[in-house]
Amino acid sequence: MKAQVKWVDNQRFLGLTDSGNSIVMDADKHHKSAPSPMEMVLMGLGGCSSVDVINILEKARQNVTSCHVDIESERADAIPAVFTRIHLSFVVKGNKIKASQVERAVNLSAEKYCSVAHMLGKGGVEITHSYEIIETE
Repeated sequence: MKAQVKWVDNQRFLGLTDSGNSIVMDADKHHKSAPSPMEMVLMGLGGCSSVDVINILEKARQNVTSCHVDIESERADAIPAVFTRIHLSFVVKGNKIKASQVERAVNLSAEKYCSVAHMLGKGGVEITHSYEIIETE
């Protein structure tokens, strides 16, 4: 896997992947035109965990109609302002979803599958999880 980041202007950068995708990042605190690099890390964690949770729930034949994860974080006051704590709160909607299956999926992602969580955890970030199930018809 390879990537490249090019300076565009001011505090904006263009990220390019070897798979042909691109995304703009903006580190300007006053004129945000795109996610900051640290916001990208949070979204990467949320995306990685969400992929795991959905895949596990689908394999368990749970009738999931939607899923999102709300992510809250705290950062160190000193430079570098690394993440010190991140909480992922999954909201899973569907029909007759078993809480035990959602709990299992979230735990497996956190403890075994999510590469981003493992990298951040090894860096000293405290990562916690919760979930909510909303019944739909």
